Amino acid sequence: MTQPDLPDITTDCAIVGAGPAGLMLGLLLARAGLDVTVMEKHGDFLRDFRGDTIHPSTLDVMHELGLLDELLKLPHTQASRLHAEIGGRDVTLADFSRLPTRCRFIAFMPQWDFLDFLAREAARRPNFHLVMPAQVDGLIEAEGRIAGLRATTPRGALTLRAALVVGADGRNSVVRQKAGLEVESFGSPSDVLWMKLSHQPGDPPYVMGHGGPRQGFVMVDRGDYWQCGYVVRKGSFADVKAAGLEAFRAQVAAVSPLPASRMEEIASWDDVQLLSVRIDRLKRWWRPGLICIGDAAHAMSPIGGFGVNLAIQDAVAAANILTRPLKEGRLAARDLAAVEARRRFPTWATQKLQLMMRRGRRQREASGEERAGGPPGFLRSIARWPLLAHLAGRLVGLGFRPEDVRGARERNSGSAAAI
Repeated sequence: MTQPDLPDITTDCAIVGAGPAGLMLGLLLARAGLDVTVMEKHGDFLRDFRGDTIHPSTLDVMHELGLLDELLKLPHTQASRLHAEIGGRDVTLADFSRLPTRCRFIAFMPQWDFLDFLAREAARRPNFHLVMPAQVDGLIEAEGRIAGLRATTPRGALTLRAALVVGADGRNSVVRQKAGLEVESFGSPSDVLWMKLSHQPGDPPYVMGHGGPRQGFVMVDRGDYWQCGYVVRKGSFADVKAAGLEAFRAQVAAVSPLPASRMEEIASWDDVQLLSVRIDRLKRWWRPGLICIGDAAHAMSPIGGFGVNLAIQDAVAAANILTRPLKEGRLAARDLAAVEARRRFPTWATQKLQLMMRRGRRQREASGEERAGGPPGFLRSIARWPLLAHLAGRLVGLGFRPEDVRGARERNSGSAAAI
């Protein structure tokens, strides 16, 4: 039996995607008194190997919202420095100890815990609504602007009319595809194969590590296990699988500081998940009545863990700029353009930095300056000049343009009413 269609819903803002960008924006707009509906295609947040780094800039946002102490009660690990093993010695890649922030560390926290925390906080407000699972099928256009969306839910079809639709549905965004927004791709020469390995006494003492020759190896300490990423040439996963699981274990063991016997925990290819790496961004982030933020507007390489934190900063900027026009019923194209203008430079600069890291290595390999067994050039530079670790810490920890929640400092000091 087919489900009857649900009644049409009208909301101030319809957000597609309950990731970091979508839930943070939903929380901020709901705190401001706007009616917000967030649509998420999955039924829960439990997906492995998502961006799990919460940077100092995001921790500052949580402090401004009065939520930092409660957030840090959740299971997590902290890293005041990021390390790599290069040439058999431990090298500090990024040092956060001198940042002008409240938290001089990165928090490694499973993303599902972070998202669940944001969703619970937002749900304290009766004007916040989270619909999951809900698959967006199309956008509603009226009088030259986007005026809502249509979605399918287990309870039937849903029509949602809104003053603003926000695409925050990730790098494979349905919203940006349905809106016909043009994507500019910058490619990537690599993919990442993610896996879990147990954490044992005597394992390396650092929270994040990187080692190996052409294929890099990253380890993130999750307490009772390591989240490990093995970098391979773009599109080569099929070749890796064709060579067999035993050969793969041997390749990982060759670049991992963990004992080779630990690789037996990779029991089948089901224990290996592919992250297809790409770098892209929209040529324009908006249409009248619609804007994309986070990965939907700009997919990032996992280098530096920038993606989650850029998404959060996008959400803060969008809330700062769009709240008043939405509340006053006068949202215009210039407001959406202002969000893009505010966030385009940090997006461009971060992607430029990631591309320069890869380009520099390819140029050295082509000229013969970098031997096949050497680490990327930017790692060798930091190893040679340790003061660069503080610069890297600032770029990773704060980014190129950290955002403040508008009015948060005044509210925290009691000089203004809460949003």
